[in-house]
Amino acid sequence: MKTQLNRGQERRLMYVENKAGTIDGVRARIGWATFSRSGRTVYYRDLALTRLKGGGVSGNHFDEATGDEYWVSGVKVRGSNAHWAERADIVVDPDALEAYQALRAAS
Repeated sequence: MKTQLNRGQERRLMYVENKAGTIDGVRARIGWATFSRSGRTVYYRDLALTRLKGGGVSGNHFDEATGDEYWVSGVKVRGSNAHWAERADIVVDPDALEAYQALRAAS
Protein backbone atom coordinates (compact mmCIF):
# COMPACT_ATOMS: atom_id res chain seq x y z
CA MET A 1 0.00 0.00 0.00
CA LYS A 2 1.33 3.43 -0.92
CA THR A 3 1.35 5.96 1.91
CA GLN A 4 2.84 9.42 2.23
CA LEU A 5 5.58 8.00 4.45
CA ASN A 6 6.73 5.08 2.31
CA ARG A 7 5.82 6.56 -1.09
CA GLY A 8 5.17 3.01 -2.28
CA GLN A 9 8.79 2.01 -1.70
CA GLU A 10 9.81 -1.21 0.05
CA ARG A 11 12.43 0.76 2.00
CA ARG A 12 13.18 4.44 2.16
CA LEU A 13 15.96 6.69 3.41
CA MET A 14 14.54 8.28 6.57
CA TYR A 15 15.47 10.75 9.30
CA VAL A 16 14.85 9.23 12.76
CA GLU A 17 15.30 11.30 15.93
CA ASN A 18 14.84 10.03 19.49
CA LYS A 19 13.14 12.85 21.39
CA ALA A 20 13.89 11.26 24.78
CA GLY A 21 17.42 9.94 24.36
CA THR A 22 19.74 8.49 21.76
CA ILE A 23 19.92 5.86 19.04
CA ASP A 24 23.21 4.03 19.49
CA GLY A 25 24.85 7.05 21.13
CA VAL A 26 23.48 9.87 18.95
CA ARG A 27 20.18 11.67 19.04
CA ALA A 28 19.36 11.42 15.33
CA ARG A 29 20.25 9.15 12.44
CA ILE A 30 19.63 8.90 8.73
CA GLY A 31 19.25 5.38 7.45
CA TRP A 32 17.12 2.80 5.69
CA ALA A 33 13.67 2.13 7.12
CA THR A 34 10.98 -0.35 6.14
CA PHE A 35 7.27 -0.13 6.76
CA SER A 36 4.34 -2.23 7.88
CA ARG A 37 1.73 -3.08 5.28
CA SER A 38 -0.51 -0.25 6.55
CA GLY A 39 2.40 2.20 6.72
CA ARG A 40 1.60 3.03 10.36
CA THR A 41 4.71 1.34 11.74
CA VAL A 42 8.25 2.21 10.69
CA TYR A 43 11.00 -0.33 11.28
CA TYR A 44 14.44 1.16 11.75
CA ARG A 45 17.30 -0.99 13.05
CA ASP A 46 15.75 -2.92 15.94
CA LEU A 47 13.02 -0.34 16.56
CA ALA A 48 9.32 -0.67 15.75
CA LEU A 49 8.01 2.91 15.68
CA THR A 50 4.24 3.28 15.56
CA ARG A 51 2.48 6.42 14.34
CA LEU A 52 1.00 8.53 17.16
CA LYS A 53 -2.66 9.31 16.67
CA GLY A 54 -3.21 13.04 16.98
CA GLY A 55 0.51 13.65 17.40
CA GLY A 56 2.62 13.43 20.51
CA VAL A 57 4.25 16.02 22.70
CA SER A 58 7.35 16.33 20.51
CA GLY A 59 7.30 13.32 18.18
CA ASN A 60 5.11 11.71 15.56
CA HIS A 61 5.93 8.06 16.38
CA PHE A 62 6.61 6.05 19.53
CA ASP A 63 8.72 3.00 20.27
CA GLU A 64 6.40 0.10 21.05
CA ALA A 65 8.94 -1.39 23.50
CA THR A 66 9.84 1.71 25.56
CA GLY A 67 7.16 4.30 24.81
CA ASP A 68 9.83 6.87 23.84
CA GLU A 69 8.74 9.42 21.26
CA TYR A 70 10.55 9.73 17.94
CA TRP A 71 10.40 12.16 15.06
CA VAL A 72 10.42 10.24 11.77
CA SER A 73 10.44 11.96 8.39
CA GLY A 74 11.77 11.67 4.90
CA VAL A 75 15.24 13.08 4.37
CA LYS A 76 15.24 16.69 3.24
CA VAL A 77 17.39 17.37 0.20
CA ARG A 78 18.65 20.67 1.64
CA GLY A 79 19.97 18.79 4.70
CA SER A 80 18.02 20.61 7.42
CA ASN A 81 16.39 17.54 8.92
CA ALA A 82 16.39 18.58 12.60
CA HIS A 83 13.77 21.03 13.88
CA TRP A 84 14.98 24.62 13.54
CA ALA A 85 14.55 25.31 17.27
CA GLU A 86 16.39 22.17 18.40
CA ARG A 87 19.97 21.06 18.06
CA ALA A 88 20.65 17.42 17.19
CA ASP A 89 23.81 15.63 16.15
CA ILE A 90 22.96 13.55 13.08
CA VAL A 91 24.83 10.46 11.92
CA VAL A 92 24.26 8.84 8.55
CA ASP A 93 24.37 5.04 8.69
CA PRO A 94 27.30 3.64 6.67
CA ASP A 95 25.02 1.53 4.42
CA ALA A 96 22.96 4.65 3.60
CA LEU A 97 25.79 7.12 3.06
CA GLU A 98 26.07 6.67 -0.71
CA ALA A 99 22.30 7.10 -1.22
CA TYR A 100 22.27 10.14 1.08
CA GLN A 101 25.15 11.79 -0.79
CA ALA A 102 23.44 11.11 -4.13
CA LEU A 103 20.21 12.67 -2.84
CA ARG A 104 22.05 15.78 -1.64
CA ALA A 105 24.01 16.07 -4.90
CA ALA A 106 20.80 15.97 -6.94
CA SER A 107 19.57 19.23 -5.39
